[in-house]
Amino acid sequence: MTASPSFLDLPDQLSDGHLPRAVIFGANHCSAYPGEHSGGDVSAADAIRGASQEDAPLVEHWDFDLGGPLFAGRPVCCVDVGNVATAINDNAGNRSRIEAKTREVLSMPAVPILLGSDCSATIPFLAGFADHRPVWVLQIDAHIDWRDEVRGERYGYSSPMRRASEMPHVAGMVQVGLRSVGSARLADIEAARRFGSRFVTAREVHAHGVEAALRHIPEGAHVVVTLDCDGLDPSIMPGVAARTPGGLTYTQAIDLISGLGKRARISGFDLVEFYPPADIDGLSALTASRLLVNAIGAIVRQM
Repeated sequence: MTASPSFLDLPDQLSDGHLPRAVIFGANHCSAYPGEHSGGDVSAADAIRGASQEDAPLVEHWDFDLGGPLFAGRPVCCVDVGNVATAINDNAGNRSRIEAKTREVLSMPAVPILLGSDCSATIPFLAGFADHRPVWVLQIDAHIDWRDEVRGERYGYSSPMRRASEMPHVAGMVQVGLRSVGSARLADIEAARRFGSRFVTAREVHAHGVEAALRHIPEGAHVVVTLDCDGLDPSIMPGVAARTPGGLTYTQAIDLISGLGKRARISGFDLVEFYPPADIDGLSALTASRLLVNAIGAIVRQM
């Protein structure tokens, strides 16, 4: 089997022996609900890598999103180490391996960047920060993901922010892009508010700009960003399982990432819930690839 290309053809280690500032890794599975075996997320990480290939020869070119080349004229400092070994329905094992990889990257130290699968992967990703300074969570999503359990599973894709709120090292949370109707019941909304989560609807961002969300993040805070692809408008991100009109635009999303990098410190970044079977002409994979470029650019510029 031919190995998939890395993101932007980045190496899996730096040839000069220096430690990377950011490490990309993928996860094809995490915590499935009983009876759900669609596997639609399995190709997400590699689809994003594939979409990045046209830009691979251009990493030293001027990027107008970033105001300069990706690595700001300095040597490459990001690597792609491939995918964590995961398997359908090995929920506990998948969580353990994703958390272990996150801890490994943080110990370098470097900023971990996770691609895929559904947003159940956010739970072990955030758990990996337990031995580090307290972190804030910035979630970009159409939904609050605050269900306590679904069909007996407490670690599925409807529960990542509820589980995050129970982690002692999570100091606060901002949830941006919220709109329409989803899995949240009134009790879930009340639980999120009791925790102190700040809700920022997509409508607020459209009306007042990304400052509507950034103002809730303490200056200098260490922040883990979790970007659920359905947080973006389906006109630019159709490849999701729950298309919801009215989401963030591409420009709003990259302004949010850039603004966060200037106001605080991006300590981790995951991009989840890209569902390739629903993509149209590769548009979602391309958008996801460009969002990841912007995240790397923001991380490089804050160090």
